[in-house]
Amino acid sequence: MSKSGVFAHFGSREDLQTEVVREYHRRFEEEVFFPSLREPRGLPRLRAMLARWFEKRVHEVTTGCIFISGAVEYDDRADSQVREQLVASVTAWRAALLNAISQAIEEGHLRADTDPELMLFELYSVTLGLHHDGRFLHQPDAASRAWAALEKLIVSYQSVSH
Repeated sequence: MSKSGVFAHFGSREDLQTEVVREYHRRFEEEVFFPSLREPRGLPRLRAMLARWFEKRVHEVTTGCIFISGAVEYDDRADSQVREQLVASVTAWRAALLNAISQAIEEGHLRADTDPELMLFELYSVTLGLHHDGRFLHQPDAASRAWAALEKLIVSYQSVSH
């Protein structure tokens, strides 16, 4: 498609970028979120969400992640529709993870004193560390370290009976 054809269809560069973010989010849900819902409620579902998310991140170490790259590029562009779409997409994923963490607490899989917001922050921190060490520093063992950190994090929150 020619450049003029693209702009005739989307109207502007920002419209095109916003549509790319929407499509990325749709595919993310299709590949990561929806398949995880087939798992039992609680820790099995949370683990499935995290495993699929991390598999996607490991792949994106070589290709780049729209959510992470977009956060860096659009963090200070308050009036951007691309930023708004990025925030909406990331916020939806964070809400899904937070819900899964809360369900795991309710099911007794995670300790009752688990702070869901703190656990979510820690999970995101491991993901950002994977992206940083793998994509920016090109450390070949970034994925294995991230998986180990993720497992250690989950175990630290598990209830004694699970």
